[in-house]
Amino acid sequence: MSSFSRSFLFIALAALTVCGISGWQSAIASQDPQPPSNPVTTPGQDGVIRVNVELVNILFTVKAKKGGQLIPNLEKQNFTVYEDGKQQTIQRFSRETDLPLTLGLLIDISASQERLIDIERQAASQFFSSVIRKKDEAFLISFGKSTDLLQDYTNSPRQLSAALQDLRGDGQTPAIGPIPIPNTGPVPTVGTPKGTLLFDAVYLASNEKLKSEVGRKAMILITDGEDQGSTYRVRDAIEAAQRADAIVYSIYYVDRGFYYASGMIGGGGEGDLRKMSEATGGHVFTVSGKHPLSEIFNQIQEELRNQYSIGYESTNSRRDNTFRHIEIKTDNKDYRVQARNGYYATPPDAQ
Repeated sequence: MSSFSRSFLFIALAALTVCGISGWQSAIASQDPQPPSNPVTTPGQDGVIRVNVELVNILFTVKAKKGGQLIPNLEKQNFTVYEDGKQQTIQRFSRETDLPLTLGLLIDISASQERLIDIERQAASQFFSSVIRKKDEAFLISFGKSTDLLQDYTNSPRQLSAALQDLRGDGQTPAIGPIPIPNTGPVPTVGTPKGTLLFDAVYLASNEKLKSEVGRKAMILITDGEDQGSTYRVRDAIEAAQRADAIVYSIYYVDRGFYYASGMIGGGGEGDLRKMSEATGGHVFTVSGKHPLSEIFNQIQEELRNQYSIGYESTNSRRDNTFRHIEIKTDNKDYRVQARNGYYATPPDAQ
């Protein structure tokens, strides 16, 4: 079993000393949403020929404003794309229902979520069994006082389900012994308790797992949205996800009984979850009696299998690392587009 603990220690040190981020022992190459400027035709490992051109690629869904039903079967002419307010020419368009998927599931195991873990374990296992196909890959991360990789990339629902059995709350007895943390020397602290490292988990998953991948990428968070002790802030987590070109789906799941019994007011982190999801083209789902976790997983699966893809060459050719705002509009006033709000124009030598 791998752990993010070592990465977190290095990142905490780097954040305070303004040094570079040290990843795991194997270096991971970064990737910008836009490929290199010179067209290069290369065969992939699966035998598919891929042509790299300087296109901005956006995956998105379309829903009815009333009722939220997914709208399939739209065509290129139904959409208009704007970058920083300027209309762009759509050069590629497709309906991506079967494109391979790279998926990360991030589960909150802090004290406020412990009583929900059994439900999460069962629903997530069913989700993996139904959504993961041969060309898909997924990984599993738990976060609380630390951020741990319970299962690295695999296309095996059985392995993912087995890893889910290792989920234990921070206050519960682990199924296995503790993962040893390498002796990296003293690590500066920021003076706040470590309780729920939500933003750090999103940042690490984006930078160290998803950024180097290609194709459709998504993170699913199961949490009440409370963050305590993260080195990074919500804006850092959003930027990391945007640079990784990853969609964030948030499942807002609150154990009200825990907060009432503890005499605390909690579970108010829905606002931060909404920021992360809306900025990356995802959505926030709220678990309730009428909308159980299993049903929400089915909704996420449906969204992932009914996406559109648009590619365009920006009229702004500068690669100056600035953030470019994107807006996609439809020709039907009763529809709304769910897409990321922009991308970073990273210079080629920074990729």
